[in-house]
Amino acid sequence: MSLRKQARQLVVQMLYQIDLNSDITAEEIRAMIDEHGRSKTVRAFAWELFTGVMEFKQQIDAEIVHVAENWSLKRMAVTDRNILRLGTYELLHTDTPSAVIIDEAVELAREFGSAQSSQFVNGILDKLVPGRHDENRAAPPLPTEPAPQPPVEEDPEEEDPPLKPGSPWAT
Repeated sequence: MSLRKQARQLVVQMLYQIDLNSDITAEEIRAMIDEHGRSKTVRAFAWELFTGVMEFKQQIDAEIVHVAENWSLKRMAVTDRNILRLGTYELLHTDTPSAVIIDEAVELAREFGSAQSSQFVNGILDKLVPGRHDENRAAPPLPTEPAPQPPVEEDPEEEDPPLKPGSPWAT
């Protein structure tokens, strides 16, 4: 399993945790990522994705609700909702190809969701691909800023990357 896939699995689990218990602190999430991340690369990428989702959560949720016809966030399964949040963040704020993001999200939905989750996630994320279906999206696209890519090889001496200044998840 790729390091990025491991990180995405971990992020979905952390988003699920915080969705069910909003009292969880950034320190607790960071500790869980550190405990369950199998390598420094996985931990760094997972933390980057998690903090990105949390930083833009309100905008991400608005984008999802806008394209999810007849679905509110509360009506969505917790797992599906958080896979969509991760996928939406990656689509709108990273340079990862949209096909890769959607494929990974569909795989996460198959692994963690119900029998219908993969189709639901695929349909919603497909509508959110920047430049595609723009006539269906009245909400302005979120600003895209390429996220720094974690190193491919692990360096045991390397420190975890710092958070963006002003991030609410800075520890």
